[in-house]
Formats: sequence, C-alpha cells, structure tokens
Amino acid sequence: MFVRRSLALAATACLALTLAACGGDADSASASPTCPGGEIRFGVEPFEDPAKLTPAAEILGDALEKKLDCPVTVRITEDYSAEVLAMENGKLDLAIFGPLGYVFASQRANAEAVASFGDATGKLSSYTAAIWVAKDSPLTGIEQLKDKTLALSSVGSTSGDALPRKALIDAGIAQKDVKLKYAGGHPEALLALVNGSVDAAEINSQQEASATSSGTFDASKFRKIWTSEPIPNDPITVRGDLDPEFKKAVEDALLDLDPDAVAKLAALLDVDPPGKLVAVDKATYQPLFDLATALKLTEKDV
Repeated sequence: MFVRRSLALAATACLALTLAACGGDADSASASPTCPGGEIRFGVEPFEDPAKLTPAAEILGDALEKKLDCPVTVRITEDYSAEVLAMENGKLDLAIFGPLGYVFASQRANAEAVASFGDATGKLSSYTAAIWVAKDSPLTGIEQLKDKTLALSSVGSTSGDALPRKALIDAGIAQKDVKLKYAGGHPEALLALVNGSVDAAEINSQQEASATSSGTFDASKFRKIWTSEPIPNDPITVRGDLDPEFKKAVEDALLDLDPDAVAKLAALLDVDPPGKLVAVDKATYQPLFDLATALKLTEKDV
C-alpha cells in the first residue's frame, strides 16, 4: 500500500499538476541533494496490522517531509524480504527494518542505521520475544515443546522466528521435532494461540501490548514459558549509496523530530511514552549479526 503526500504549493496553477510538472520548484527539488529524484521513498516493515501501522507511519512521514522540504512516499511492504529487496534494487531511500531484517539489508543493500525509538528518558527502547501457552497447559518450559505445535510469526522476523528457533536449539530440541507453523504475522500467531489451534505461540512484548490495548488478548488466560533478552528496537535506515549530504540531512531531521511525530508509531513498538528518536549505528545491532551467524542464516532465510 502506498500513501503519497505532496508539498503544499502556493501557486494555484500548480494544484492540478504533479510535482514533477510544476516548473521551477519541482526542478529545484529534483536537483536538490536533500530531495533526490524529487521525493523520498520510505519503506516500513509489516510488523503490525496495516490498518494501525499505515496512519502511524504517515504521521512520521509527514513530519519528515516538513523538515526536509521534500515529498515523502510511505510504503508498508508486503513482508520482510520484499523490503530488503526493494532497498537493494534502489526502490527505497529510507526504511524501518526489524533488527534481523536490518542485518541482511546492511549486507545486501548497504542499509545504514541512523535512528531508532527512544523512551521518555532519551534511552534506546527495546522489546522481548516470548513463547506463550494457555494458562491450563501442562507445558512449563520450552524444552517440553517436542512434538508440539508452535506458531511463529513469519520467516525473517527477529522475535517471531529467529530468536524462538535459537531458543529451541539452546534447549537441545531439533527443529524437526517441533511442528512449526508460520502464521503470517505477529497478530496471526497470537490469534492462533487465542483460538486454540496451536499448543504454543510466539508473542513479543510489542504485540502483547497492542493486542491487550485493543482487547484481543487477555494475558491472565495465558502464561510465558520462555522470554528472550531485550532486543534493541527497530532501526530507521538510509540506503548507503545515496549522497552523503542527503544522508546527513535525513539523520539530522529524524533526530530533531518532535516526540509527537513518532508517538503513534512508537506506541505500536511498545514505547509509551516516547521521547525523541535516538542515534544508532551498526554496532547497536551487533547481537543480531551474532544471532544470524549462530543460526547460520543467509539472505534466503529472510
């Protein structure tokens, strides 16, 4: 799904025209190092229901557009791999990736992490992966999942795929001994457990908060049998082959956004109340590079 926002134009004659056809303003925007091609294409990973995610991402996109004086096109990508491929093929200038998606985007598309979601104290926010079962389930630990059905989010998800599978390995359980069911997303994995169609499901802390808020999940009826270490929240990245002046302008603009501009998107990432975006870099996500190595993951796994 694409959401297009255009710069407000003072000249009435331009209102019926596209930005590219509006004469000098468009030409100068197109030529500007901080507005390559006359627009900025911004991809967002599909970590939440698009009905919630799209308007939240639009608010951030609108604020960035005003800061950079350049139209921003927001795209909620189909899946994790599609987002990596889009940046690799030059179809995205900026993108929000899941931490593991960023690992492969940095390798394939030279994606550079520049900002992520800070809390009200200015610290980088984080979240956790978890495996849940029904409250009356006989399962008390991850080591008991042998021959059981486990709902995961989607291939390439940090909390909904890689970390739960690494936890199984650490517990001495071969992947072939667990009936893995990729539900198609975090909300779908949660619903699989709520509806009783699986023995266990991954539900990360972000999805838990969102589903609890919307009334689709009552944590008192379920319990965790495994929780991960904190995961640094999703990075906002810029494509590495773009003009250094543009990349610096984007980073400065992102880090200067008012917390209100990121609040709705941050809430979907379980950051409430949020602060300003905070600076991050590749080193911030080194544990995820280590995870990919430990699981012998390749770009085909995303």
